[in-house]
Amino acid sequence: MSLQISKPRTERIGFLLQPRFSMLSLFSALEPLRVVNRFSGSLFSWHFLSVDGEPVMSSSGIPVAAEQSIESATDDDFSIIFVCASFEPELTIDKQLTNWLRLMARKGLVLGGIETGCYALAYANLLDDHAIALHWESKLAFQESFPHLKTTEQLYQVDEKRITCAGGATSMDMMLDLIARKHGKVLSEQICAAFMHEPVTPSNSMQRLQTVQRLGIRHPDVTQVIEIMEQHLEEPLNIAQLVEMSGIEQRKLERLFKKHCHDSPIGFYLRLRLERARQLLKQSRLSVVDVAVACGFHSPEYFSRRYRKVFGKSPREDRKLAPELSRMSLN
Repeated sequence: MSLQISKPRTERIGFLLQPRFSMLSLFSALEPLRVVNRFSGSLFSWHFLSVDGEPVMSSSGIPVAAEQSIESATDDDFSIIFVCASFEPELTIDKQLTNWLRLMARKGLVLGGIETGCYALAYANLLDDHAIALHWESKLAFQESFPHLKTTEQLYQVDEKRITCAGGATSMDMMLDLIARKHGKVLSEQICAAFMHEPVTPSNSMQRLQTVQRLGIRHPDVTQVIEIMEQHLEEPLNIAQLVEMSGIEQRKLERLFKKHCHDSPIGFYLRLRLERARQLLKQSRLSVVDVAVACGFHSPEYFSRRYRKVFGKSPREDRKLAPELSRMSLN
């Protein structure tokens, strides 16, 4: 009597697409699943869902067909559901979606958020006590909406019941890590070789270059002061406080910033706060006044003047460049 070895059961993974999701994020997550099946049989299948079952338009203007609506997917035997979002992640979150996500959580499914997909999970109260990875450009706005939740700048976070990642190419590393956990590191490395991809980037790798790295600043005294500034954007420090906290004499500090940043310390500090304000305006539902306060501007008029001088338009005019946000009457 010959011994029959049963094949592993195909694991079903659902991708819930929200309008303006990133195609790069989605397909970076899908390709490792395709290749692992080529190497080892049908280990995974993947399925596209939308709230109403209709096609969903990606951020690149390409529609993707959904197999079913969330209502019709309640009895499907998925193991993981990833919410895929990018721009305006809050725009289509409603009670139907959050109730369905809570139902999936009660059924024991692993729930994930790709790029800004964590917004839907957060509104469903499903991310308490979980570290959250999301795209660095959206982190500030997310923290303003959910100050009680713990965010990280890591590429991705994987725990027993929740998975979040920064999106883009990091979706591939997240999925390769998931495959390694389920089916072994050797198989994951085979996929990397097929993609001519470096070994899987660990989840604790940082996704964003710090300001000093992005600007190519290497002087230790300057980088120390910039880090202090970034920790005090909401309640900005004056020059005397910067001198006291850094231990650097004021004239030396002025000279170093002029040389390495082509600005005074206070001028550079102001620009950091205005850049944070611009991110919040374009990525959150906060009013212009609330954005100003969150970035240390207690006079809306002064905030608007400085904003216009740096970016060439007022905060409200700049926000209108994101049409979906302007329709929400946020101002």
